[in-house]
Amino acid sequence: MDDVMIPVIEPLLAQFGLELIDFDRSPQIVRITVDRQDGVDLDTIAKVTRAISERFDELDIGIGRYTLEVSSPGVERRLRTAAHFKRSIGESVTLKLSAESEIRRLDGVLSAAADDEIVVVGESGEPITVAIARIDKARTVYNWGGGAKPSPSKAKPKPKTQKSPGAASGPKGASKSTVSQQKSEERAATQ
Repeated sequence: MDDVMIPVIEPLLAQFGLELIDFDRSPQIVRITVDRQDGVDLDTIAKVTRAISERFDELDIGIGRYTLEVSSPGVERRLRTAAHFKRSIGESVTLKLSAESEIRRLDGVLSAAADDEIVVVGESGEPITVAIARIDKARTVYNWGGGAKPSPSKAKPKPKTQKSPGAASGPKGASKSTVSQQKSEERAATQ
């Protein structure tokens, strides 16, 4: 994250009690990821975006037209630096490793992180040490809930409601026995 914009951004973030988590710049997009202990709300994101944009305009940062994107890390977030990995210890991660690595993909729980390597415990339960330099892509993985919902054919049948003896559904919810009883009563009254 060594960029000339970072010394401009960090003091502004500190005014809002925010920490710079990630910074990424392409020719026309500046992406800033921020966080704080109790999380970040949309109102704070909007305020800090305005503050950074105004400061960039004042300084004329020299990148021409640009889009500024300020966001919180979210539940699934990219991991690029040793600090990112250290903050994510205990979380589920997925890694895509470089071509030189024996393993190309690794999923598991991040159990330790140092400045140059991490340890991931995979499905086998064995810890695997990986050099950060050999990681092409990494992100946290959020487990979105319980198991899959049962398919309709395997779902439990709904309990049947008990009907009174001789009652059956008729049009508009009237029972046939009630209609029959009414007709019998009408006949008896006319006789």
